[in-house]
Amino acid sequence: MNSDQIKGSIKDVAGKAQRKLGEAIGSTEQQVKGAATQVEGKAQKAVGDVREAVRDTRDNRKI
Repeated sequence: MNSDQIKGSIKDVAGKAQRKLGEAIGSTEQQVKGAATQVEGKAQKAVGDVREAVRDTRDNRKI
């Protein structure tokens, strides 16, 4: 696991919590901010997943 995967997962969870809080208190602004943070986190995790896949492929070719 690399730092992008970890940071992306954390942002995803934080965004979901913020979105749910916004729903609970009736704040559309918090819901939108939370959703945006979730999207950012999912994108960052996806970048990390690609980096990890490239690293694994490169390591397997060395064998």
